Amino acid sequence: MPRRLLMFTLFLAFGAVTGAWSSSGHAAVAPDNASTSTPKPAIGDFGVDLTARKAGVKPGDDFFNFANGQWYDTFVIPEDRTSYGSFVVLDELTRNRVRGIIEEAAVKQSAAGTPEQKIGDFYASFMDVAAIEAAGLTPVQLDLDRIRNARSPAEIAALFGTQGFQSAFAVSFIPDFKNPNAYSVMINQSGLGLPDRDYYIKDDAKLKEIREKYVTFLGQMLTLVNDADATKHAQAIMTFETAIAQAQWPIEKQRDVEAVYNPRSRKELLEQAPGFDWAAFFEPGRLGTREKFVVGEITAVQEIAKLVGATDLDTLKAYLTAHYLTDHARYLPVRFDDTVFAFYGQTLRGQPKKRERWKRGVDQVNDSLGEQVAQVYVQRYFTADSKAKMQALVNNLLAALRVRIEALDWMTPETKKRAEAKLATFVTKIGYPDKWKDYSKLEVKRGDLIGNVQRAQLWAWDYQVDRLDEPVDRTEWGMLPQDVNAYYNPLNNEIVFPAAILQPPFFDPNADPAVNYGAIGAGIGHEIGHGFDDQGRKFGPDGSLTDWWNEKDDAAFTARAKRLIQQYSGFEALPGLNVKGENTIGENIGDLGGLNIAYQAYQISLHGQKAPVIDGFTGDQRFFLGWAQVWREKYRDDSLRELVLSDVHSPSRFRVNGTVRNMDVWYRAFDVKPGDKLYLKPEERVRIW
Repeated sequence: MPRRLLMFTLFLAFGAVTGAWSSSGHAAVAPDNASTSTPKPAIGDFGVDLTARKAGVKPGDDFFNFANGQWYDTFVIPEDRTSYGSFVVLDELTRNRVRGIIEEAAVKQSAAGTPEQKIGDFYASFMDVAAIEAAGLTPVQLDLDRIRNARSPAEIAALFGTQGFQSAFAVSFIPDFKNPNAYSVMINQSGLGLPDRDYYIKDDAKLKEIREKYVTFLGQMLTLVNDADATKHAQAIMTFETAIAQAQWPIEKQRDVEAVYNPRSRKELLEQAPGFDWAAFFEPGRLGTREKFVVGEITAVQEIAKLVGATDLDTLKAYLTAHYLTDHARYLPVRFDDTVFAFYGQTLRGQPKKRERWKRGVDQVNDSLGEQVAQVYVQRYFTADSKAKMQALVNNLLAALRVRIEALDWMTPETKKRAEAKLATFVTKIGYPDKWKDYSKLEVKRGDLIGNVQRAQLWAWDYQVDRLDEPVDRTEWGMLPQDVNAYYNPLNNEIVFPAAILQPPFFDPNADPAVNYGAIGAGIGHEIGHGFDDQGRKFGPDGSLTDWWNEKDDAAFTARAKRLIQQYSGFEALPGLNVKGENTIGENIGDLGGLNIAYQAYQISLHGQKAPVIDGFTGDQRFFLGWAQVWREKYRDDSLRELVLSDVHSPSRFRVNGTVRNMDVWYRAFDVKPGDKLYLKPEERVRIW
């Protein structure tokens, strides 16, 4: 059963670690042993790599290329990556640091049950390829037999509801939209093997080719376990998943928080979504006695329930088998791992080479024992000084938004007061949680990789179920301190900045303040802005789904958002494939609001003084260069296609260009004139926050 535990669709993140920035010709971050006797920026003379700029490009034609074009034209994406940029550079630095922590534990002979023993033995089990090869399918044979021996729809439903098996439905535990102090059990659409419904139903030559290769892949996976009818079953799985895709809601509809909040009693769920044995589904996950649920994509869940009930057992068993093998391939002999990589890595995303196993081992330990590892990470790599400086920046950004709200010309005074009330209750979390998860009940055995994975999955599930009837833990984090990212959670009205992102190029205490405000300042502003984007604005100060807008302000906001949707929908990512403005509107509002808020905060920080000119660049110019540098990123075409079709973030080039062209100060800073490609008339520029 796919579970979205904490990272549900409302967590509005700054960016993904599959993207962002790297550089050629300079160090992206200062090395761990760098001398601090003469503090200098980690990048360039003032925090920006000027060698990355492309000569001859006018800022008003393509600001991304103006700031990053030379790098973009010459940088070669590593073979084990589908994209590369600043998030990846910082992610790799962090992963290497975490590797050191984990491998230290792996070589120790630590007492059983200690954090060092669990971390080290989990990693050692993942890295013991010879043992994995020798074990073959033996560690998963009982699970495969359970699938093969299923004889009824109830047994299939029970497998759908069992940890480690594929399901047509996702279950997550999140604060209730209307009562964020209590947990709810949420049921959502799921079940696809390709990234999004468009991959199944869109009339596109490239996607048709992917569909054909996906069927081949499914047949290969089934052949590896001696399915005599592998080809037939693969086509049946594809037919089943296509029907699921046709029933599913598209991303723009899934984003509507009011549409996906559908409380149902147990009795109502069974009556309104017949055809599927819900009782059997809930029992393995200890949800058999729950009487209340929240159904997300209500019509999709109803149609998929009916579809599962009408599908023959052989197809459902083949579906479960193929996905079980796919999901567990990294823990199985290399023939399984290689087959999965050949499709998902090479065919689907254009990645030539598999990532080194140690990198995947670090990710596995982070996934299973993340906060245990984090405690050592923050001791070594995150200082109290960094936390204090970050808190000061956050306070400046919050103050800047208060100023901007007061000055809004499209919002009535009464709604401004409500917006300011929400802003006043924002919770800020920086670096790491105040309370760590307790892994004492999780057993880890060296040499038992599958067992370790299964016990970790069950531990995470039980952790959630055991507290369902307790008040919501508002101290909990939805990311790890070693994650290079940030997020806003509307149900807690909180902005969260893990330790790992608070490094160059996002934040450098030795860089020019203008650059820091354009980089991490805009990131802070982005997360604050999510509290007031097209969906975040629907939540009140206490985190509940509350309509605090009057009709006039709601119409004014919606009109501005529609104009931004139209702008981004005009950006072409690949020939014939444009950005989906409706999918990305929340992130685009976050970017636009965030950069405006950051600029306001930068101006406040100058205390009325004029910023100095450095290397020929004004403070305003350095501010925007800091923003563009953060989003320096390059994608493989297949990865870019997946991003556009299945993600709520715009490609980085458009996050840069789409934002700046709506800010009057950018026009002044770079003397952008009518006729420049990014030029918008003043009345066409979108101004929201």
